[in-house]
Amino acid sequence: MSDKTTGQVGHTAAVELAANAAVPFEKAHAMPPSVYTSDAFLADELEHVFGHDWFCAGRASSLVKPGDYLTLELAGQPIMVVRNNDGKLQAQSNVCLHRMSTLLEGSGNTRAIVCPYHAWTYELNGQLRGAPAMTENQSFCKKEMQLPQVRCEEWLGWIMLSLNSDATPAAEQLADVETMIEDYGVSHYEESFFETHVWDTNWKVLAENFMESYHLPVCHRGTIGGLSRLDEMVCPPGKPTFNYHTILKDESLKIAMAHPDNTRMEGERRRTTYLLAIYPSLMITLTPGYFWYLSLHPEGVGKVRIMFGGGMSSEYASDPDAKEHFTTLKKLLDEVNIEDRGCTEKVYKGLCSEFAKPGPLSHLERPNYEFAQYLSSRIPAER
Repeated sequence: MSDKTTGQVGHTAAVELAANAAVPFEKAHAMPPSVYTSDAFLADELEHVFGHDWFCAGRASSLVKPGDYLTLELAGQPIMVVRNNDGKLQAQSNVCLHRMSTLLEGSGNTRAIVCPYHAWTYELNGQLRGAPAMTENQSFCKKEMQLPQVRCEEWLGWIMLSLNSDATPAAEQLADVETMIEDYGVSHYEESFFETHVWDTNWKVLAENFMESYHLPVCHRGTIGGLSRLDEMVCPPGKPTFNYHTILKDESLKIAMAHPDNTRMEGERRRTTYLLAIYPSLMITLTPGYFWYLSLHPEGVGKVRIMFGGGMSSEYASDPDAKEHFTTLKKLLDEVNIEDRGCTEKVYKGLCSEFAKPGPLSHLERPNYEFAQYLSSRIPAER
């Protein structure tokens, strides 16, 4: 397919999405298959969504000591996040200023950033410290060389990155979220696990799967389906930077309830679960007792990279039975993930069929409607 034809396909998907998002919620349908299957539309997403808005790189508690680092790719850009010698989180390019090799891999701790190709060495803050055999090049000036910096902020304990230097601060964009869940104290929740997975589905399929609990009684009938009452799910209108819905848990999942030592929460709040979708791809399940989150990034139209982490509230983490509580929780989450993987990979397979046609949305899928509106606001339909 030529670049021109590919661009036309992406444009068609954007036009179809714009038409889909323009319909009032009472008449809303699922997004058209083209927005999941078009390589050109994915290129637009990488540029206008992942290259523009805030992206979650994990929890700040995973980088505690100076020199702790993690690496990732964001919209095609290799990035490192480092706890510098001043104790601050810093994000910067993970590409050497010499022959452009990537520098760090995975995660760990380092005293300096050393290029594995020619041993150019950088301070943790990205300033070039030394470069062998460069004394005869008259254009070389060590003091002027520093790795390009990337916007990095900590929000409620999460590491937030943006390639957009003009992005409104994450805390400002998400102030309504902070107000809504203030009594949960999520900044103090302790991360107990962090994993990376790749599933064979489009990133939006998994995002939408998280955004609605309409599927719980069926997809999760072997685990949490029986605990999920459709008539207790509340799906309010979303905001420009996030959507959410709530469900109520009961004592059958004790760790989802507020711990007896939790004096911040009262009444029904002590058993309310928030499912937050922070655009574009941070999905958070927050209960009074535990949390887990997914940070999603496309690896192609049919693959999604999933950063999966979670843990317990400070009260449960300090409980004498904390280990037992967490073992039970993690086993449940792993089983839920197996069910979600099966469901979302089936959805993507169906989307690729020539018979695929988007159906009308339930009132319990309002977050999906809000998500479509967000994406349409980012992807230009007019070229």
